[in-house]
Amino acid sequence: MKIPEFLKPGDKVAIVCPASYIKGNIDIAVQVLDAWGLRVDVGETVGAQYHQFAGTDEQRIADLQRALDDDSIKAIFAARGGYGTVRIIDALNFEKFVQKPKWIIGFSDITVLHSHLHHHLRIASIHGQMPKSFDDSSKEALASLRSALFGEQMDFRYTQQHFPNRSGLGQGELIGGNLAILQSILSSVSDGSYDGKILFIEDVGESYYNIDRMLWMLKRAGKLAKLQGLIVGGFTALKDSDPAFGQRFEEIIMSSVNDYDFPVCFGYPAGHIDDNRSLLFGKSVVLHVNNEETSLNYLI
Repeated sequence: MKIPEFLKPGDKVAIVCPASYIKGNIDIAVQVLDAWGLRVDVGETVGAQYHQFAGTDEQRIADLQRALDDDSIKAIFAARGGYGTVRIIDALNFEKFVQKPKWIIGFSDITVLHSHLHHHLRIASIHGQMPKSFDDSSKEALASLRSALFGEQMDFRYTQQHFPNRSGLGQGELIGGNLAILQSILSSVSDGSYDGKILFIEDVGESYYNIDRMLWMLKRAGKLAKLQGLIVGGFTALKDSDPAFGQRFEEIIMSSVNDYDFPVCFGYPAGHIDDNRSLLFGKSVVLHVNNEETSLNYLI
């Protein structure tokens, strides 16, 4: 796994929109990044709109390709998620990027890029707040993003009492992202083996039955059987059916992994929530879980 160089004050970072267009502006994000000592290059797709997208596919390809190829740019932020990254991923040329990788940051629809980088190119990336999310972000989430970018301490421990964890100890590369996106790229070039990995999942606005269906698809595709651990982040704004599905989302998740014995933790503060703590995808980690407490430690 290739780990991009961590940032230092004075480095230039780019903000581009590979998916949906932005309503409003990203002024707060630019101010925060500037306060961190970074120079911000705002791409042409920020503020562009073509139907629901931040410009046409061709415009979004060109903007992201420019950032990938520009040696002066040390990290690339996706301004927001939504939908659209899958439409452009196969048209991107990563040849120059692979020679000198840089951090790519985002979550939600940007799971397409995370998975492609990890499984296809073997390059680490950052699952974390995007510029559009800075406005509502907790201070802790932004602090974790800064730590991820600048190579500071990322080990994390938390306690939750909403639903029992499954205790255990696991070690492996950290992968994952948005559950719906992971399911949508199964068997594509951006997909790969989950064996021996620590999987993180989160989602927003889904129906309970659809969460069940997506997990069954991952299970039937052989993705869950040989995990070393499962980290469950935010599952927010969920919808039930009539009649009700009959299980809370934690129960749905546990029923999909009952055949296995790896540790499972709930309530990890990451996903479509204000307190979206950053994760370094592609890095090797140790996951230690007991009934209420979880610790995630990054290996050198």
